[in-house]
Amino acid sequence: MAQEIKTHRDHPHSMEERINKRLRNSGGEEADTITKTGTGPQRVFHNLHNPGSARQHGADHPGEPGIDGKMRGPANPKGQY
Repeated sequence: MAQEIKTHRDHPHSMEERINKRLRNSGGEEADTITKTGTGPQRVFHNLHNPGSARQHGADHPGEPGIDGKMRGPANPKGQY
């Protein structure tokens, strides 16, 4: 038996566009890691945010002068830590 789907004929988007919009990730665009499990209506998005202690806020510190008066530079120039 065929199913009839009632939609507004004057809707600005096609049915495919509306379905894709409903299936997108609803939040977490700014998440550090996004994982998707499953497909279609059964899919699940996991939006993971690193704790504040693991993030760098702003640019590297320019460093401070050493005991000889010369600039020592930043403590972590390549972001190893």
